[in-house]
Amino acid sequence: MQVMWDAFYDQFITKGGYKNVLEGLRNTLIIAILGLVIGIIIGTLVACVQVAGKRNKVVRVFAAVGDVYTAVFRGTPIIVQLLIFHFIIFAGADIDGLIEAVLVFGLNSGAYVSEIMRGGILSVDIGQTEAGRTLGLSYATTMLRIVFPQAIKNVVPTLGNELIALTKDTSVAGYVATMDLTRAFRLIATANYEFIIPYLMLALVYFVIILIMTIVVRFVERRMRKSERR
Repeated sequence: MQVMWDAFYDQFITKGGYKNVLEGLRNTLIIAILGLVIGIIIGTLVACVQVAGKRNKVVRVFAAVGDVYTAVFRGTPIIVQLLIFHFIIFAGADIDGLIEAVLVFGLNSGAYVSEIMRGGILSVDIGQTEAGRTLGLSYATTMLRIVFPQAIKNVVPTLGNELIALTKDTSVAGYVATMDLTRAFRLIATANYEFIIPYLMLALVYFVIILIMTIVVRFVERRMRKSERR
């Protein structure tokens, strides 16, 4: 065991492996958080189109496109999506691997968030929408001012789970030459073929990140519940 710790210390401290770990931690958080932000934007738009498509024939075509989009990105592994974007869509393009990862994770998240937001919108009593329209509000204003605030409160826990899932999925970002946490610790492990300590430390770092995210999500959820009571 002492030999393994010495090998890990040598790679992590003496040879500067901690620099890759810090860069990997930063990139992991960037990919997960920005991916979720992009996913919320795309997912909300898709969900609105899908819901409106049931009431407006003109929007049904866009709703069908949204259905295809969600089916494709939910029906294929994210690592396959990364490889397709890296080696096919962006082949020959001078695009940083981190940007590629953020884009792919955002598109992937958008497919899941669209279903989350659609469920949140449909969970709001239809009477709320009808009341807004009765008051003379447009469909867009009714959704923005009345439906969305209630829907967001309903889906905060699920969006928190999506953030946690994205964070864990970033472990495959290294396939497009992005320095994420998994790749950083893998470089340390393969330098001297001592895998136990680096991978246990990798698991510990992910566990701490997810624990912090869980605490933050629960805090936000409690605050929203308190504001709703008021």
